[in-house]
Amino acid sequence: MSGWFGVAFVGLAALGAGMLMLRQQRSLWTLLAAVVVFGLAGYAWQGSPGYPSAPARTAGDEPEGNVGLVDGRREFFSPSNVPSKFVIFADGFARQGDFGRAARLLQGTVAKNPDDGEAWLALGIALVEHAGGRVTKPAEYAMIQARAKLPGNPGPAFFEGVNALRSGDLPQARALWVEGLQQSNDGAEGREFVAERVLGLDRLVDAMAAQQQLGQQGGRQAGASAPPAPQE
Repeated sequence: MSGWFGVAFVGLAALGAGMLMLRQQRSLWTLLAAVVVFGLAGYAWQGSPGYPSAPARTAGDEPEGNVGLVDGRREFFSPSNVPSKFVIFADGFARQGDFGRAARLLQGTVAKNPDDGEAWLALGIALVEHAGGRVTKPAEYAMIQARAKLPGNPGPAFFEGVNALRSGDLPQARALWVEGLQQSNDGAEGREFVAERVLGLDRLVDAMAAQQQLGQQGGRQAGASAPPAPQE
């Protein structure tokens, strides 16, 4: 949880500094908060605050692309439950940032094996990334199929929540994450992963609300102490 606190602190620091600089333009506070939330969405998608950091990479290392997408999805499956070779191949393209090719490979995979829930989930993620973060109709359909093929698994609901978080809809993101927890089986892979992020999001929202209230109080106090305008 310390990782979430660190991220929350940075987010709040940025939010507080922005509110201070924009104290006369409160109409921009919502936009500022949305920018902070968008950054947190990326962390919720890729971050694993409970895990040790990866070793430093040298300039000559080959880039691994968006590894967080693959690693995040695998949080919801047992290490002994190895994905199909086609999903592994698609993950290789995803690590390189080639989500279009990953999606095409996964589309062929689910066509041959429509009961492969992890392939459907991987396809939904790849389609969203290929569309620049937009949830297209094919991506939505892939997530629906992932839910149907993975009963009791909180993974599909988690990634749907991440998509909501990326659009700035914190209540919807939280509702989807809680839904995933409620509908998941006891001991299901990824439950702790989701629960940690629900708690982190709650703490962050509470802290942001307190920060905004503090800024509003400061604005009222400043207005009350301001000298009266000179009479003409």
